[in-house]
Amino acid sequence: MRKPLIAGNWKMNATHLETIQMVQKLSYRLEAADYARVDVVVCPPFTALRSAQTVIEADHLLIQLGAQNCYWEAQGAFTGEVSPDMLEKLSVSYVILGHSERRQLFNETDAEVNLKVKAVLERQMTPILCCGETDAEHEAGLTEERVDSQVRLSLQGVSAEQIAGLVIAYEPIWAIGTGKTAGADDAGAMAAFVRGVVADEWGSTAADGVRILYGGSVNAANIAGFMAKTDIDGALVGGASLDPDSFASIIRYWM
Repeated sequence: MRKPLIAGNWKMNATHLETIQMVQKLSYRLEAADYARVDVVVCPPFTALRSAQTVIEADHLLIQLGAQNCYWEAQGAFTGEVSPDMLEKLSVSYVILGHSERRQLFNETDAEVNLKVKAVLERQMTPILCCGETDAEHEAGLTEERVDSQVRLSLQGVSAEQIAGLVIAYEPIWAIGTGKTAGADDAGAMAAFVRGVVADEWGSTAADGVRILYGGSVNAANIAGFMAKTDIDGALVGGASLDPDSFASIIRYWM
């Protein structure tokens, strides 16, 4: 049985002081039973990771910490980059990799994402690998071809055992921050497709273990529909995760 995971991607929002307040407010709205049912992850900006770590550890919170990206080298002359070693020392558990904004705005390739995935796994952190098609690809009927390629290339050389423990987030790019969403049926079908790609490349055990999230304008009103789909194991939430009330409602999707 795969435990659901709800992760909040705060993107370039929240100072370190705001992050402390947001984490605390979220914790006030959740109970032990919620954490028993769902893995809760917050992914603040790099500048706020230490503040989030401090409040989580000081208050003994069950919220887990995630980062939004990392470089693949441990150290060196890479101005502006953050290494997986740095994240590991901040008790980061999850790292979002290959997000569409990284791919589109910063020209990240599948080969680069693959290096990052391997580096994160080496430090015993869990990648949240993002995949998804553009609006043009969607309209041209290339969704499955694009997602298939992203998954296989981004995870090339990763073992079946490692695949079983990681997370893949299907995020149709045309639905990110636009208010548009893939319908629950379509999202469920794509999650099943991703699981099928994993099964074909790495086997049924890996496919049964990997958690597949949906992302793209997820909110408190539509989360239950997505979570009702067999192959959707959670959500990667953008804007709605910035409001502790809204994010708590998403986490408690069954209520």
